[in-house]
Amino acid sequence: MRDPADAEAVRRFAAALGRVAPDGTRLYLTGGATAVFEGWRATTMDVDLLIEPESDIVMRRLSELKNELGINVETASPLDFLPELPGWRDRCRSRFRTGSIEVFDFDPYSQALSKIERGFELDRADVAAMLAGGLVKPERLRELHAEIEDQLYRFPAVDPEALREKLDRAL
Repeated sequence: MRDPADAEAVRRFAAALGRVAPDGTRLYLTGGATAVFEGWRATTMDVDLLIEPESDIVMRRLSELKNELGINVETASPLDFLPELPGWRDRCRSRFRTGSIEVFDFDPYSQALSKIERGFELDRADVAAMLAGGLVKPERLRELHAEIEDQLYRFPAVDPEALREKLDRAL
């Protein structure tokens, strides 16, 4: 079992990737990594991320770094669980640049909706922090949900009615 990752561990991880990544690589942090940088918690069990564009050299290095740094890394983002929210890239916030990688927090609205769908206690706490901090506006989250609701059939694990009810409870 690997250790939880704090902000410094995530920075070391990104810096190591930045030394081998092609120019223009973007690393999107999501889930616990965002929560750690926002100060909602000190550590995360997994560093969930999306890398664009994917490259063999980055993916190979990513696998090596999991062991070298002793952290859990997963290539997972809200795009794996829900339809793409319109304009998600425009809402990603730049965190820092290291080497040839620019590190972003994944769109907070996409993160909030995927956390609402999962519904774990820690996810609900993260969504509450997003709302309390103004990172996510309830009206806009409802609008974005409405824009993708007719695409939820592409994600058979998601029950559209249950997601709508969870969204109502969260807001």
